[in-house]
Amino acid sequence: MHRYRNALPQLAGPVFLTDGGLETWLVFQEGIELPCFSSFPLLDQAAGRALLDRYIAAFLPLASHSGAGFILDTPTWRANADWGAKLGYDAASLARINRAAADWAADTRATAPPGADRIVINGLIGPRGDGYRAGVKMSADDAASFHWTQINTLSGTDVDMVSALTITYAEEAIGVVRAAQASSIPAVISFTVETDGRLPSGESLAAAVARVDAATGAGAAYFMINCAHPQHIAGLLNVDGAWPSRVRGFRANASSLSHAELDESTELDAGDPAALGMQFRALRRQIPQLSVLGGCCGTDHRHVAAICDACLL
Repeated sequence: MHRYRNALPQLAGPVFLTDGGLETWLVFQEGIELPCFSSFPLLDQAAGRALLDRYIAAFLPLASHSGAGFILDTPTWRANADWGAKLGYDAASLARINRAAADWAADTRATAPPGADRIVINGLIGPRGDGYRAGVKMSADDAASFHWTQINTLSGTDVDMVSALTITYAEEAIGVVRAAQASSIPAVISFTVETDGRLPSGESLAAAVARVDAATGAGAAYFMINCAHPQHIAGLLNVDGAWPSRVRGFRANASSLSHAELDESTELDAGDPAALGMQFRALRRQIPQLSVLGGCCGTDHRHVAAICDACLL
């Protein structure tokens, strides 16, 4: 059931929460091996599904208790052709696992606790390459062709929207939006930034947002930033111009370390959840349109609870 596909409620202004860093939670807190940092194969195991259920069950009460909405991601950040092939998934099995992920999310929404009544199912899309480096870039047309398969599969399920997280350069973002437009499903683009506030490609966030909007007729529902710490984006959106109003969400890392430092880390840097919550509070005072709030690498329900306490309660 496409409950919100035609009118995403987070665009109306109320706060929506997200979960945290699923993959870092699995690796560092649960001791689960994740080849290629991919969580979607867990859907093929009863124990893996139980882990996903336990993980998300810690977040949904935060929405119900605070009156916030919730963006419920499918665990499909790596479920595209290139990463799937590395894990032994061909086109047919990838289509099956993306549909299974959407079914898991729909079942989760149907059994959510009382009060968690604004749950938007989000088909999660990841970059073709590494989420920390721009690497080899695709053209916008190539990116649209590559991502269309996963997006079109998800569009045939109960998901209300798709979001591409940890995108490192504008051309891939343009391709994602065009693929979503071709599949008639709302798309959100979430760029990641380095400690200097620029994309890993070196492009400024302002330029990337402007290029995506110009190439797609402002086709993205909105933009976000993820996999960065609040201190990396301080002042980034508090500037003149129309483009900052297009950035409506932020999913923060627990750690203030750079991407390169995090990539080499063998231990989890969980930061200070309470301090992170207060940093979100300060950000929202500067940037009131930030209405989609949550965590990324190193965060769990404690961090999102602190964000909720600081911004909503």
